[in-house]
Amino acid sequence: MRHNRKIKEPIVAITKGMTEGQSLEKALDMLPIDEIIKKGDKVIISPNGVKDKKPKDGVVSGPKTLKKLIEYVKKREPSEIYIAFGSGGTDSQKVLKTAGFDKIIEEEKVEFVDMNYGPFFELELDAPILKSTPVNKVVEDADVIISFTQLKYHEEATITASIKNICLGYPPASVHGFPKKNTGIHDDLHGFIRSFAKKMPIDLAIISMDKAMIGTGPIFGKAVNTPGLIIAGTDPVAADCIGARMLGFLPQAVNYLYMLYKDGLGEAEPQNMTIKGLDVVEAEKLFSKCAYGDKKSILDQNHLKDLHDKNSK
Repeated sequence: MRHNRKIKEPIVAITKGMTEGQSLEKALDMLPIDEIIKKGDKVIISPNGVKDKKPKDGVVSGPKTLKKLIEYVKKREPSEIYIAFGSGGTDSQKVLKTAGFDKIIEEEKVEFVDMNYGPFFELELDAPILKSTPVNKVVEDADVIISFTQLKYHEEATITASIKNICLGYPPASVHGFPKKNTGIHDDLHGFIRSFAKKMPIDLAIISMDKAMIGTGPIFGKAVNTPGLIIAGTDPVAADCIGARMLGFLPQAVNYLYMLYKDGLGEAEPQNMTIKGLDVVEAEKLFSKCAYGDKKSILDQNHLKDLHDKNSK
């Protein structure tokens, strides 16, 4: 099993197209995709499938964009493509049907792996409470892991973005319970996410705000429609930190992101990232207008803040 992501450089693309799918393709074209996905690679794509909800609710990923992503990956001639997640809120098969993933999986002739079930291997962790967890063996020989999720407030994890999507989508509910709260994960959720992320490299982070969520996420909040607004990056910490800014948070407000940055696992300082496409402030304005009806309700209203806003007057 790999321990490092494919591209170390923190490259983040922010795009807005006519549709979520068009915007995704535009964002991916700005990244070194040919270095991330190579011919013959085994690729895992993990959409957000936390609950059996429709994509319009902002809870799960959009099936049409998932199809675009699969098609995009296929152009790199991988040997295998797996769609993999384990729902924490209900049976994963219900999510497939309700979200419309089942039709896409059938049309594209890719394999679905329910991460809630085995065969497993034991992943050792340095989490404060949970020292290991079973994980489906599909990740053991994966060459590329892609996280594709909606941006959401989360009542415990602060935000759902690419890292949270993997770190709560891969531990099996058949072991940890529905909604994965029986064995200690949620007793120190930020500590668990930090520990799991250190062992599970994400090569491509995709965060959509085409259907995002504010309020009481990750399921019961208000859906926000910011058509075609996408963040994609080679560094999941960097991409998630940019996503966090859309919701009004500096990195330290999301403890697991800040600690992963302190661990050297990724970049949290936007001034040290290579940002392509839209700049951060413009993206914040677009999201803020759709979420709150006010372009001024943004984190970087007067200037692009650094890690701790040390340049604030």
